[in-house]
Amino acid sequence: MSTLEELAKQPLPPADEIAGRWVVQAHDHLTEPSEYERIMGELRFGKDFSDYMAHSIWTRAAGWGEKTIKPYGPLPVTPGTAVLHYGQEIFEGLKAYRREDDSIWMFRPGFNAHRFNQSARRLALPELPVEDFVGSCVDLVRADARWVPTTAGATLYLRPVMYASQDFLGVRPADEVTYFCVASPSGPYFKSGFAPVSIYVSQEFHRAGPGGTGAAKTSGNYAGAMQAQVIAQEQGYDQVCFLDAVTGTYLDELGGMNVFVVYQDGHVATPALTGCILEGGTRATIMQLLRDEGVEVREARISLLMLLDQIKSGKVTECFACGTAAVVTPIGRLGGEDFNVEIPVGTMTKHIHDLITGIQWGTVEDTHGWCYRVK
Repeated sequence: MSTLEELAKQPLPPADEIAGRWVVQAHDHLTEPSEYERIMGELRFGKDFSDYMAHSIWTRAAGWGEKTIKPYGPLPVTPGTAVLHYGQEIFEGLKAYRREDDSIWMFRPGFNAHRFNQSARRLALPELPVEDFVGSCVDLVRADARWVPTTAGATLYLRPVMYASQDFLGVRPADEVTYFCVASPSGPYFKSGFAPVSIYVSQEFHRAGPGGTGAAKTSGNYAGAMQAQVIAQEQGYDQVCFLDAVTGTYLDELGGMNVFVVYQDGHVATPALTGCILEGGTRATIMQLLRDEGVEVREARISLLMLLDQIKSGKVTECFACGTAAVVTPIGRLGGEDFNVEIPVGTMTKHIHDLITGIQWGTVEDTHGWCYRVK
């Protein structure tokens, strides 16, 4: 078990004990009813935002300052703001779920909080206490409770961010940092829902290299993946899978999701954490659930050439991608410069998808205590 997983197992205080640390400010321009109805009727992923945001500023001299839940709106950015020049920034992604009994829950927020601080250390940013991170989400969701959808499968997506907000030019860690968390009422990440996606394996570009920031959730990793994503989409693919930067032969991850391979003999494999791969909460959840069921799960170096041979021979029966936004998505096609193979959508992928979403929505027993009640 990884260090992050061990940290994520630490219990959190109930939401009522954390709530109130982020003080809710008055809001005199709430979203108009007609606009609110449009947004909640369309539920586009990440396109619209709720009324409030969490906000706090850290300085090297004074530490973290006032913690507020303030009206959603612009942040002060000057041309000299450090993040624009040096990319000192991290973020997270998690969701709030409204269940049938009208209660609202989050899934494994402690994992996100600890990973946020892991990313902060790598980017020379200050850590935000775990209870303050979770508290910002709790107080924001409570202030914006009407924005948590009632539509089946829809959620309030939360995006915590920390960035260098000091106004200066100089290659060093900033002396002022801003934290905020915004919320977006959202439907499924993929419009097609639980349907197979096509993956282009990039053999020209790499997402991250040894000693780099691949294990941190920072914007530069995603920016560096976008050219490959454009190339993939131009060729009719949905997503990109990157290979390791040292040998160019082993699977790392997609631009924003981890990868799993299901084998005919019953075992499941996912690329080992090498420091170049972001350790996903959904990835860790899947490994635990499979092991609970007696399935052998291997964290291994997965050779692209061997994988292609095993798909063609039938030794590999399924492949799927996973992440907070999409949860679990079957991979139906894997292609590259000189190969194109079809992959069947099997029962394991659907089983894992239904098991995780069932736990998140409260229809399957949560034996690990992953679900955290907000209100």
